[in-house]
Amino acid sequence: MKKIITSIPNLLLSVLLCFVLSSCSSTGVKMNDSSPWKTIQFEDQANALDVDFINDKNGFLVGSNRLIMESNDGGETWEKRNLDLPSEENFRLLDIDFKGEEGWLIGQPSLVMHTLDAGKNWTRLSLGKLPGQPFLITTVDAGVAELATTAGAIYETSDSGESWNAKVVDASGSGGVRDLRRTNKGDYVSVSSLGNFFSTLEKDSDAWIAHQRASSKRVQSIGFNPEGSLWMLSRGAEIRFNEDTNDLENWSKPVIPILNGYNYLDMGWDPNGDIWAGGGNGTLIVSKDQGKTWNKDPIASELPTNYIKIVFLDKEALDNQKGFVLGERGYILKWNS
Repeated sequence: MKKIITSIPNLLLSVLLCFVLSSCSSTGVKMNDSSPWKTIQFEDQANALDVDFINDKNGFLVGSNRLIMESNDGGETWEKRNLDLPSEENFRLLDIDFKGEEGWLIGQPSLVMHTLDAGKNWTRLSLGKLPGQPFLITTVDAGVAELATTAGAIYETSDSGESWNAKVVDASGSGGVRDLRRTNKGDYVSVSSLGNFFSTLEKDSDAWIAHQRASSKRVQSIGFNPEGSLWMLSRGAEIRFNEDTNDLENWSKPVIPILNGYNYLDMGWDPNGDIWAGGGNGTLIVSKDQGKTWNKDPIASELPTNYIKIVFLDKEALDNQKGFVLGERGYILKWNS
């Protein structure tokens, strides 16, 4: 029996096991004939980590090695900018967020910056000693922002960063953070640092609620779809969707579109409602039927990069919804459809 099993190709064996166990599905991914994405490659091979736009033309992109770039033509071209930071400190700029001309920028180690003039000038704020490192920043209103840390702590400022008030009584309920997302309504979801469970925090709550993961596979990342339901990416390139928003233990069977040994790292919904998932080794796939079947993107698959973040921006200040796939080694993709 051992000889028979080892003689079956890995792909066939994985599909056979999934069929026998009735616990997952492989969709036989095909290649799309065309792509809605345009490739942009920067000379600086730092990894892009986040992007946001102030209006339809003006936006900023941030990343590793102090990377900050500005676009004034809707994301078609980008120029490097500099921040007034000590030259000996090598910051990873993780997150940037604007509402109107007011914006916030965070990085590691322990960096929070604030602008009131669309990024022309930035002020570095003193945080004091907070649990964990800055991980996520959200511009809520004029002078109001929420800051989340790698320890699962959430802080709010209502005076442009002069003071910060804790919103969570016990941050340990998040188990530390390897991934954390926030809805526009103020709800949070996070994945523990080990990927062994996930936690939710409702807008008016001061305590994280822990939930079991959907299987024995460690959770890679988790987030909200446009309607507010959860999706989950697990090790083994598994994709799951929450089937009942009132029951966070109720998940779909895992879909495994491509069995190539690379995990998916992020998901996003484009303006047409199609679902995109990106990951290692140039993996970028799309589903037009709510995750039942998937196709590869022909442009993305040719690039020597890992896709680490998918961003679709839909703001009142934007004439059209913008989309970007952020890759490593200086590659990004811009939505061009």
